[in-house]
Amino acid sequence: MKKTISIIFVLLAFQLAINAQEVKGNFSALPNQPIYLFGFQDFEAYVIDSSRTDATGDFSLAFSKTDYGMGYLESVDNKPYILLLTNEEVGLKGEAPSYTGTIAIYKGSQNRALIKYASQQPKREKTLTAWRFLQEMYNQDSLFSSEKTPKQAISKEIQRIKTQDESFISNLPKNSYVKWFLPIRKLVSNIPFIVQYRPEEIPATRDALREINYADERLYKSGLLKEAIENHIWFIENSSGPLEAVFRDLNVSIEIIIKQLKEDTDKFNLVTSKLFEVLEERGLFTSAEYLSNRLLEGDDCGCLNPEFEKKLEKYGKMAEGETAPDINFGEFTYYPDGLTASKLSEVAADYKLVILAAGWCPHCNEELPLIADYYPQLKEKNIEVILVSLDETSKDFAQFAGSLPFLSTTDYGKWEGKAVTDYQIYATPTYFLLDKNLKILKRLRSVEHLKSWVEYSIE
Repeated sequence: MKKTISIIFVLLAFQLAINAQEVKGNFSALPNQPIYLFGFQDFEAYVIDSSRTDATGDFSLAFSKTDYGMGYLESVDNKPYILLLTNEEVGLKGEAPSYTGTIAIYKGSQNRALIKYASQQPKREKTLTAWRFLQEMYNQDSLFSSEKTPKQAISKEIQRIKTQDESFISNLPKNSYVKWFLPIRKLVSNIPFIVQYRPEEIPATRDALREINYADERLYKSGLLKEAIENHIWFIENSSGPLEAVFRDLNVSIEIIIKQLKEDTDKFNLVTSKLFEVLEERGLFTSAEYLSNRLLEGDDCGCLNPEFEKKLEKYGKMAEGETAPDINFGEFTYYPDGLTASKLSEVAADYKLVILAAGWCPHCNEELPLIADYYPQLKEKNIEVILVSLDETSKDFAQFAGSLPFLSTTDYGKWEGKAVTDYQIYATPTYFLLDKNLKILKRLRSVEHLKSWVEYSIE
């Protein structure tokens, strides 16, 4: 029996050995130092292997097929050096991960391609931005618009740079991870440039973002999953125009992602919960409500995580048209002159603006003084302001809310406070505009949104 067990362990060890790949290298500036190889899974990084460099900086780290994707090396300098982990050995040498300019890949064709593209592509992008600026000048400014030769030369150079970039990708090995990764990386990282400097590319970029396959396992090993979701939402928010169009486009993207994931329970919950979180954080409540209703009513795969489902059900109770929970004003409450009430429902006003915010929130510290300045105009419209603070100590609460001219209350519960959990708050500041009976009229995104609503909705 013991002999049989020994044979099994030997076979397992042999199997692991033949499946394992290595990252070998030398960091000459880091002798006798710990070194770690990290991989990515979903939204997190994890340690694949660790070791120490020897007296000359040599090291060797192992990874297996389950780690295939993007990874990085890190040592005492806490600066990651990005690597691609595939079915090929990796060899590199340099001074340290933080000195990327000294590092050379001497083994691993996909990593050489990754590093080469990473060094060239930003230069191409900057140059394209400059050429497009000139192209716009020559097309629109009467001083240059009649100059055909320069205009043709600019167009030709723009096309040459784009072709060069496309050629690099197309010549990479078919079905290689690097050939899949580089276009996704480029798409996600270029979004701010496209919105700001290359609006003509917005329609194609929107289509490309919707073509990202969230069922593809490679995405979950890429380190790009979180960025892909967040940048997708940011892109639509900043490129679609009026809010109605933003919500329309977001909802189309939501439908595409749900359809992709309906066959995979784990990915479905992981991605849709992140979508919901980002929509809430960015104050895109209409689409957050759309996603919530879509998941609860449709539940395409019947696979909602019970905890996530419970959160969505509570969130649905805070939608426009619903009645908001009452809020008791405990002993930790600042009252302005002339206002006495023991709970929210007793506040005598046609409208009640409930703000959930905190002194540790930078955005809250920008917005609350604006609300304070606007408070007299709100009072004229019979709108009362009630601040629920998420601060945890009396000192912090006093520093944040003590000088504000409206009612401020707290229970020092931070995210676990009763009003915070009742109102399903996931980000600060959050604004609810209620009528006198606590019916939810609007979830507001900002002070400017509040002013717009007051201007156009109240005579």
